[in-house]
Amino acid sequence: MGALDLIKPAVLAQPAYTLAALESVRKLNQNESPYDVPEALKRQIAERVVEQRWQRYPEFVPASLLAKLSAAYGWPADGILVGNGSNELIQATLAVALAEGDVVVAPAPTFSLYRLLTNVYGGRYVPVPLDAEFRWDVERFVETAVRERAKVVILNSPNNPTGTPLPDGTVERILSATDALVLCDEAYQDFGGPSSIGAMAGNDRVIVLRTWSKALGMAGLRFGLALAQPQVARELAKAKLPYNVNLATLTAAEVLLGHEELRRANIGRIVASRDRAFVRLGSIPGMRVYPSAANFFIVRFATAQPKDVFRRLHEQYGILVRDVSSVPELRGCLRISVGTDEDMDAVEQALRAIL
Repeated sequence: MGALDLIKPAVLAQPAYTLAALESVRKLNQNESPYDVPEALKRQIAERVVEQRWQRYPEFVPASLLAKLSAAYGWPADGILVGNGSNELIQATLAVALAEGDVVVAPAPTFSLYRLLTNVYGGRYVPVPLDAEFRWDVERFVETAVRERAKVVILNSPNNPTGTPLPDGTVERILSATDALVLCDEAYQDFGGPSSIGAMAGNDRVIVLRTWSKALGMAGLRFGLALAQPQVARELAKAKLPYNVNLATLTAAEVLLGHEELRRANIGRIVASRDRAFVRLGSIPGMRVYPSAANFFIVRFATAQPKDVFRRLHEQYGILVRDVSSVPELRGCLRISVGTDEDMDAVEQALRAIL
C-alpha cells in the first residue's frame, strides 16, 4: 500500500486550487487592488516591526487590534477572529461544522474553494445556479437548502466571479426556513451590495467574513477577519492554528486601522474606474459585460473563443486576465479585474483590436 492509498478518495478526486504563474505588464487576474499601501505608511509599519522582538511569538490574542476592529465594525471584540486572509476562516468554519455527508449549499458559479474544502472535510456540495443573467434565484436557493437539509449555506456577496450582490432579506429568509449555519463571505462588500452584519444581531447562525486584500491593498500580507456571536467565535478558534497571523501583518493591520481615509479613497477610485469601464467595455461589438458590484467584471464573447482572447491579451498586449471559460456556467467568458483608468483603457483598446 502506498501513501496515496491512505488519502481520502474525495481528496484524490478533487482538482487543486491553482493559478498559472504568468508575467504581465497589467495584472488583472486576481481581483487585487491596483493601489499599493503608500510608502510612508509602509515605512511606519516597517519601523514598528523592527522595534519588536522577532524571537517571540505574536500575542496569542491580539487584544489591542481586536479592540480597534470592534470599534471599526461595531461588533464585540470577543466575537472577532483574525485570519491569514479570509480564506483561512472559510476553512475554519467548514472544519468545525462539517461531519461526513453533511450538505453545503452554495451558488453556482462561485469561489471554487468552497467545493474544494467541502470535499476535503467529507461534506456533500450542492450548487444552486444563478439565473441566466447571474442574478440570485432566492426562492430556488431556499428550496434547495430546505430539501437537502443543508448544514451550511454559503452566500458570497458580491459573488465571485459574477459580481452579483445578494438581494436584501436573503439571509433572513434562509434563517427562517432552515436550521443551517449561514456563512456570508463579504470579501468584496467594500465595493457594493448590502452587508449581512445586521442579520447577526440576535442570531448565532450567521458568520460574516471580510478581507483587507482588496480595498486596503494587503493581499501580500494576508489579513482577514470573521465576525460571529462570541460563543460561535470560540468554537471557530479551535480550528485555526495558534499564532496564525504573523507579527508584520498584525502590525500593519493596527497601523492601517488608523487610516480609514486610505480605504475610502481606494474604494472611490476603484468604483469610479469600474463604472467608467463598464460603459466603455460594454460598447465593444461582439462582447457583453455583466453588471458588477465588485472590483471585477464577467465578459462573454459572442463568437470569439475566450481562450484565444486570453492568449492574445497576454502575449500581444501584456494584459493578464482570468480565463473562467472551463466553468460550465461561464462558457465563453473571461473575468477582468478592475485596475486604474489607464489599465482599463488599455484593456478596451486591446479588446477592440482583437474583436
